[in-house]
Amino acid sequence: MRPMNSIIQEVRSEAPLVRTFRLDKQLDPAPGQYVMVWIRGVDEVPMSFSSPDTITVQSVGEATRALFNLGAGSSIGLRGPFGNGFVLRGKNILLVGGGVGTAPLAFLGEQARGAGINVTSLVGFCSSQDIIFQDRFEALGDLVITTDDGCVGIKGHVAEGLKEFDLTEFSQIYLCGPEVMMWDIISRTREHAGKIQACISRYFKCATGVCGSCCLDPEGVRVCVEGPVFMADRLIESEFGRYKRGPDGSKGQCRG
Repeated sequence: MRPMNSIIQEVRSEAPLVRTFRLDKQLDPAPGQYVMVWIRGVDEVPMSFSSPDTITVQSVGEATRALFNLGAGSSIGLRGPFGNGFVLRGKNILLVGGGVGTAPLAFLGEQARGAGINVTSLVGFCSSQDIIFQDRFEALGDLVITTDDGCVGIKGHVAEGLKEFDLTEFSQIYLCGPEVMMWDIISRTREHAGKIQACISRYFKCATGVCGSCCLDPEGVRVCVEGPVFMADRLIESEFGRYKRGPDGSKGQCRG
């Protein structure tokens, strides 16, 4: 699939290192799906949707820094949407997110509310300046916030907020964020793994399952086409949360 040209319509600053880009294309994505974004002359990288026509991005490397230099009226290339997104099930759901991983969950929560589903959210950030989409989550229903420094909400990582909930009350739990955070949640809630949908990230090159750079050991699951959303009980026996592979295929420590 060749990239289609897209013009950036608006750029919004959400936090010091997070921006939302509104595009001129509505690609009809499902929450949890991703799009390959081509920054001309730099690289093509996967990014999550935060609404049908927006991507929300954290500046973490050369490609995202280059994207942050673009403003309204600039053009980028798009391929997608790709992958399997979240599936809404039941009438009472819990969203659990960390950092920029809250972006696809806000999108999912708004779809859920529109379908008459009760939504509760648990979101975590490093500090108050890093909080994004608080108004969107508050509009969905009950909201618990954690911050690492305790300046807002519960002090500690996202997992500290789990004690506020009886997880048996939720028909489905949706999870997205840094890998270390997600593994912390999954490892603490193994008895609920059959109802946890986790949106994970791996090194994507082709987005079509051909190159194998995103495969999860030991089964060789191609995250770019079979994911990026998986049931947590499938992740427990994989490399997830332990290590992941870099561009050259070598194993590296999982840092989230």
